[in-house]
Amino acid sequence: MASSRARSSRRIVSRLLVVALAAIPLGSRPAFADPPTQAASPTTAGAWSLRDGDRVVFLGDTFVEREGDRGFIETALVASHPDASLTFRNLGWSGDTVWAESRGVFDQPSKGYERMLALVRELKPTIVFVAYGRNESYQGAAGLAGFRKQLEKLCEDLRGTATPASDNAAANPGAMRLVLVTPHRFAAAAGDARNAALEPYAQAIRDVAGHEQAGLVDLFAQMPTTRPSATPLTENGVHLSNAGYAEAARIFVTASGHALPADFAARFEKLRTQVVDKNRLFFHRWRPANETYIFLFRKHEQGNNAVEIPQFDPLVEAAEQQVRSIAKGTR
Repeated sequence: MASSRARSSRRIVSRLLVVALAAIPLGSRPAFADPPTQAASPTTAGAWSLRDGDRVVFLGDTFVEREGDRGFIETALVASHPDASLTFRNLGWSGDTVWAESRGVFDQPSKGYERMLALVRELKPTIVFVAYGRNESYQGAAGLAGFRKQLEKLCEDLRGTATPASDNAAANPGAMRLVLVTPHRFAAAAGDARNAALEPYAQAIRDVAGHEQAGLVDLFAQMPTTRPSATPLTENGVHLSNAGYAEAARIFVTASGHALPADFAARFEKLRTQVVDKNRLFFHRWRPANETYIFLFRKHEQGNNAVEIPQFDPLVEAAEQQVRSIAKGTR
């Protein structure tokens, strides 16, 4: 079983490594280059914007992970800033919570939380979108205080990942900006009851955004559950369809102070396809198929394959350069 999984992992890597690349030791180079130094602008409640040179990380649950496969939000942000050099990395994990409960793999959630923060530190983002609350809302009123406390801790811990060279993000929020994202509403038959339980969590996210001087994307308040057209916004009342992600993308762009053309989805389809291709390459970089055998408790069996994983880095960077090129050509 282990051998077949290892072979499968190597096949994935081999197909994607289309050029001969020298082995790069793990952790020997950051995933992003340092951006130009920019002065932080005064923070107003919920306000945020993207700047030239920003390194963007999406962090969250199923909503974020699926965005990596759909690419609508990232595409919209790139398309609305065609002259900016922006870099995006998606760290979404389905079923996750602010405690990183899905990221523990075979360890305790605390280990997954540590690995998550370590990866954020490696990526050196200048802005992090944090999208949690939906899974936690199933705990109802009893879980609300704990959720808010942990979300505040996550904000503090994310800012604490900044390196000294970043001028200490905790002391200077401009060095790492946070944008909190409220969950979109449920649209299922039982949506009314679920949304009643979700609303206090959305309000807690708004409150934490204000307390932490973070930006806000309020999908709960601004995103409809239905639309006049026949195209539903969700696939099953819970997870967004392509049309739903396109609608969410408009809300993200509006919150950033920009606007999308009415024909956004059709006009930027080529760009979205390239964004998705780039995200798939990065997914294999940070969540390899055989992670247990490469990095975790069975690495004594296949850990020698770890040298191949950083070879995704130049492929991801090349794909992102292509994203920027397409964006400038479709303005």
